[in-house]
Amino acid sequence: MHVVWGKWAPPLERSRLATIGFSGSYFGTVVSMPVCSYLASTLGWPSIFYCFGTIGLIWCTIWMTVIKESPKEDPEITDRELKYITESLKYVETNKPRKIPWRSLATSMPVWAITVSHFSENWGFYTLLTELPKYMKNVLNFDMTHTGFMSALPYIAMFVMTPLAGQMADWVLVRGTLNTTQVRKVFNCSGFIAQTVFMLAAAYWFSPVGTTFCLTMAVGLGAFSSSGFSVNHLDIAPQYAGILFGFGNTFGTLPGIISPILTGHMVTDETDVEQWRIVFFVTSGVFLFGSVFYAVFASGELQPWAVETAPLKPPGVISKTNEPLSYANKSFQQSDEVHS
Repeated sequence: MHVVWGKWAPPLERSRLATIGFSGSYFGTVVSMPVCSYLASTLGWPSIFYCFGTIGLIWCTIWMTVIKESPKEDPEITDRELKYITESLKYVETNKPRKIPWRSLATSMPVWAITVSHFSENWGFYTLLTELPKYMKNVLNFDMTHTGFMSALPYIAMFVMTPLAGQMADWVLVRGTLNTTQVRKVFNCSGFIAQTVFMLAAAYWFSPVGTTFCLTMAVGLGAFSSSGFSVNHLDIAPQYAGILFGFGNTFGTLPGIISPILTGHMVTDETDVEQWRIVFFVTSGVFLFGSVFYAVFASGELQPWAVETAPLKPPGVISKTNEPLSYANKSFQQSDEVHS
């Protein structure tokens, strides 16, 4: 996705375009949880793999047919749209890079800020994804059918909030209230801090309504981080955005392995409230660490190692004085006309 957005997304539209795409993954979670519960209880667990495997093949066929890697390859794009996108991204060399600066990439603190945030967000995501159904069944005493539905509620909130957060982030950038670095930090850290607070609240509010509310808010407000670290790759190195996402996602996938194992050691009795409380504490701590690390080391500026020659000032990027460039406003207005 980031490879495509690096060539398609103008600077002032990155947050909303990317977050619309991200929201699809949460919508998939919303649909899959109750559907999986139903399939498992009626047709058996193998039916889950047959069903979603088939859907994946259908999606892959549509993607390969419809999606074009760059605007120039899209036969349906208008001349006006093509001109707008190419001019807004003219500071980026969109051809395949001759050499990937691995050393600079691996030693870049803004890259590690994104990576640590990716790890932190996925820790909470995978912990709830794998453990929430068990918690709701064994502690809150939901039956299997209701467990699937209630477990999906946090991701319904995430699905709704993610594109809204993207709209808000781009709106702030267009107004020139904050520069790109500040927008990324504010949205990312506010999302993580909200998750920290509501996870801690869930650790003490053990009731069906209270816990469901806290976990729904924790996941839903975490959508603000989608306009932080999740699109930050496109700011610091658009032509390497796919590589950066792959680098970060390598570490971001580790929680899917570590969290269930660690939770299994912490929760030996799945009906013990105190043991589950430790899980919430650990998850809150990971969110808080990710927030602090990102606040200190993140950047929204194009990195020197990301271009082979000195880049032009990216159009649509807010200046040091927080005043929007005149081209930024012009481009954004043109974009609205094109997409209206």
